[in-house]
Amino acid sequence: MSNQPGSSTAAEPDQPEAPPAVQPEQAGPVAEGTGAPGYAPGAALLALLSVGWLAAMLWSTRAAISSAAAGVTAISLSAYALPGVISAALVTGAAVALAVTNLLARRRAGATLRFLAAVGTGLLVGLATAVAINLTYADNATTNTIAGTTAAAAIIGGAAAGARTSRVVGAVAAAALAALIFVVAFSRARDPLSDLFGAGDTQESVLTAAKWVSRTESLLAGLVAGLVAFGYLTWARRRATRREPATPALRWPAYLLAGAGPGLLLLLTEVIIRVGGRGLLDLAAALSDADAVAQTSLGTSRVDNGIWVLFVGALTTLVAFGRTLGPRTDDEPEPVEETAAL
Repeated sequence: MSNQPGSSTAAEPDQPEAPPAVQPEQAGPVAEGTGAPGYAPGAALLALLSVGWLAAMLWSTRAAISSAAAGVTAISLSAYALPGVISAALVTGAAVALAVTNLLARRRAGATLRFLAAVGTGLLVGLATAVAINLTYADNATTNTIAGTTAAAAIIGGAAAGARTSRVVGAVAAAALAALIFVVAFSRARDPLSDLFGAGDTQESVLTAAKWVSRTESLLAGLVAGLVAFGYLTWARRRATRREPATPALRWPAYLLAGAGPGLLLLLTEVIIRVGGRGLLDLAAALSDADAVAQTSLGTSRVDNGIWVLFVGALTTLVAFGRTLGPRTDDEPEPVEETAAL
């Protein structure tokens, strides 16, 4: 009797077809993209700030080169200004690419498409910057070196923005931009600090004071980078949780990478300079023995600065993240009760 048509067993195969109706509701929050791993909040504002910073670096470099005497002085100033332009191009390429990939994340685009879009955006930023340099700077080999290395840096920055953890990339870009601005602002305090650290009439005292000033700058820059990276990730987590409560929280390795990111960016800047800008550095070093010593000293100082910012930024972010972790007193009794029951 139970196998007759119209019985309860005949209607059972129709019941599993009901759950697919829930799927459109699950796709709603993901379509917003605010909680997706490929979304970095505030990327549009970060892109505008980074573009403005890159424009300021290019303008100041052009003004310095144009005001210098033709030839020797212009080459020295170009080599001196190159790190600032390259680091600004890295941050700008990443920030603008993040703003573009945010639009794709809202439309649930795949990771491959977002990566290609990020690289393409970095390429466009690099080409636009190179064209601007060639149109506004003097037409010589130095200009071509600056334009080429800047374009390469923007492309690399755009490729970094194609990573799946866009929130971490956004934190690195924001922290790096803050650190770069801080370094320029800190230049006003270098002379007073040199006197404070005992710079006198002897060359040894001047070098010792300069070393301590450089270390102070690196420590403070790393502190600023770590705090900004932690603040960005904290704000991004709260914003994503408010819009989509099911968004998974980032673990401590993400905070560690975000804090160390600005230092890694400075070290990457040095690699790009020594590869793409090798010709300009060699020209500046060949001017005189003093210029050769200066270029070697500046390169070593930039590497040391990047290492200090890397470790101080990572440590600062980890300490700040650790202070947000409260005691797990509520979760500890549960395993004890389960063990006793067994």
